[in-house]
Amino acid sequence: MKRILFFVFSSFLMMTMPLSCGVQGGQGVNLFTIEQEQELGRQVKQEIESNPSEYPLLPEQGNEQIYQYIRSLRDYILNSGQLAHRNDFAWEVKIIKDDETLNAFCTPGGYIYVYSGLIKFLDNESELLGVLAHEIAHADLRHSTRQLTKIYGLQVLVAIATGKSEPGLVEQIALGLASLKFSRSHESEADANSVLYLCNSPYDAAGAAGFFEKMLDRPTPPQFISTHPSPANRVKAIHERKQELGCSGSKTGQSKYQQMKQLLP
Repeated sequence: MKRILFFVFSSFLMMTMPLSCGVQGGQGVNLFTIEQEQELGRQVKQEIESNPSEYPLLPEQGNEQIYQYIRSLRDYILNSGQLAHRNDFAWEVKIIKDDETLNAFCTPGGYIYVYSGLIKFLDNESELLGVLAHEIAHADLRHSTRQLTKIYGLQVLVAIATGKSEPGLVEQIALGLASLKFSRSHESEADANSVLYLCNSPYDAAGAAGFFEKMLDRPTPPQFISTHPSPANRVKAIHERKQELGCSGSKTGQSKYQQMKQLLP
């Protein structure tokens, strides 16, 4: 990890163009190259998979059918032709066996983690597709490393690169990326791209809106929802994006989804 951030720092020193050249979609400066992001993703994956008490991964052995199913949904998104980094990132899928957590996340470099609680909470394929597309958008738009650049800044990156950072900071950064809170603009951008990725599929491209609509019906929404843009506003914006792009898919896949949920232990 220190080697990664050393390369980031070295690259920064060699930059001859303004920092704005590192902006993708106007959503913030990024000091990380694609190669550094790939390696950072592998570091985060290692931190997650070495911490089973916090991230109890559902083993693939004995659960092949549910893994194959989730990956088939993932492939609708990856094969949309709309991802900038379709061939750069890993896009691996793991299920976290935690029925109390309604969440999913995608690390830098495209390592996708879906909680069993989310799968059981949702009603159909289009909703899960919408959530997966949203999380994949965060990775494809490189939001994590943009946030990392913003939060820690050049001074901390230099300290890590020169071995002068506080003990444990590198590991803290890597593991913290798994639960990183994105900016409102990044959340809105990921919502918009979730529609784009699904627009040419047979599914309802506004599937992510179904997740937020279900959240609105809960008496006590999860804490992470309260730190994001308003769920009601996001539902409206997602449907408007679908209309703007002229997405015509309407499949929900409810029957198949209910069957697949029963495969979870």
